[in-house]
Amino acid sequence: MASKVKLETARTAHGSRSIRAFFDSNILLYAEDAAYPDKQKRAVKLVVEHRRNRTGVVSLQVLGEFFHTATRKLKLDPALARAQVEFHAGFELVQPTLTDTFGAIDLHRLYGYAYWDSLVIRCALVSGCKVILSEDMQHGQVIDGLRIVNPFL
Repeated sequence: MASKVKLETARTAHGSRSIRAFFDSNILLYAEDAAYPDKQKRAVKLVVEHRRNRTGVVSLQVLGEFFHTATRKLKLDPALARAQVEFHAGFELVQPTLTDTFGAIDLHRLYGYAYWDSLVIRCALVSGCKVILSEDMQHGQVIDGLRIVNPFL
């Protein structure tokens, strides 16, 4: 069994949070999904913790994926889903560039992730995150100093 990474307790000597975490859309979606109460509770805790400590990061892609899936699969009212996108936009926001597109293609070629997952990884890397929170990627893998963490394990 993989060990849990305790993101909430990592602190610097001055007591401030030190771990910047990039949120994949699936973590944000679980915060809305009452069908999985344990995952929802964990996801909400992570969102609140990283908003409070200003250590959470998302990209435009993640916000778009959240809206699309929240309205399509979770059947959230589009107005409510939009409000949630606005809330999540309160995290640090990465806006991918053409350079990031090419970087994602290179990550796809090197690691075999789907292009869209590679773009998420690329955005996490360029934002200086040490952790990416995702249920969909290989838990524990480290790419250029970025550790992939499935917070539900």
